[in-house]
Amino acid sequence: MDLHILDHRLRVTSISKDGLVHFTHPLIKLIFLRNRTRCKFFSLTETPENYTVVLDEEGFKELKPSEHLQVEGSVWLPLNVVSSGNVSSSSQAVGVTKIAKSVIAPLAEQHVSVFMLSTYQTDFILVKEQDLAVVVSTLGEEFSIFREVEGESFPVQDVHNGLHKNGKEAIQPTVHPVLIPQNHFCVMSLDPDTLPSIATTLIDVLFYSNSPKEGTPSTAGAELDCIKFFSFSLIDGYISLVMDTEAQRQFPADLLFTSSSGELWRMVRIGGQPLGFDECGIVAQISQPLADSDISAYYISTFSFDHALVPEEDIGRVTEMLRHQRKEPAAS
Repeated sequence: MDLHILDHRLRVTSISKDGLVHFTHPLIKLIFLRNRTRCKFFSLTETPENYTVVLDEEGFKELKPSEHLQVEGSVWLPLNVVSSGNVSSSSQAVGVTKIAKSVIAPLAEQHVSVFMLSTYQTDFILVKEQDLAVVVSTLGEEFSIFREVEGESFPVQDVHNGLHKNGKEAIQPTVHPVLIPQNHFCVMSLDPDTLPSIATTLIDVLFYSNSPKEGTPSTAGAELDCIKFFSFSLIDGYISLVMDTEAQRQFPADLLFTSSSGELWRMVRIGGQPLGFDECGIVAQISQPLADSDISAYYISTFSFDHALVPEEDIGRVTEMLRHQRKEPAAS
């Protein structure tokens, strides 16, 4: 398989709920007026806490400094795994579990923090620019690695000819609590040319929808009745949407499309307290057991918490698996 380092330098930001009014103009521009901005990578995810916005440097210029805007200090680079040759037609798991063993686990072992963004089309693994040498060295044996520059792909060699450590101390990753809300979610796409047709609905859902009760307790193992979660990505001309079935009903059914099976997904929300950006192994902790059980999963990191979406029919198995994982004593 090939691993591509995409031609985007990304920033990860958070807009507070009460500060959204200060950013509606730039966000509407980034979503609907893509011909008026040079932004090629944009993702907006609403959670109960905030709005996570991941965007390239051109898009980042649209967000003016504000007390309502938090910016993670690193520049992030998106990686994308591309299957060489024909894609297997077998019923293997898809999403983050497909790359759990080949990408996520090796990076966790080398103490590289990752920020995941699964979309309808593909999975993006974001790594800090400062960790790129470690990433190339770690994954170079498994993948042919290419760096994309202005539409062309160039092979990347490990100049160190050996495993390049990033110097972080190996510590046992924290086993974070999980929450399993009751919403059923859909992962869908949309032809960008039809975006104007849903503009009113999309603006209403993103900017005017009532959130669930604020201050819902985030106690370990608790089950939330529902959680506010809506994700919109416009990346290199492709649109991806993740929403629950209640939000989906507001959109014209003939414009949004999903896979032929039209499956529904349940969410596993990871973290009792905001996770931060320096801890390693959070994604691996969830994706590895799912991969071992051949369970598909989309995975969306946000500024405060992580979210895995698993098929509705697998949520019982996943719940039991994660609860068992959390009862096991940490290895010394």
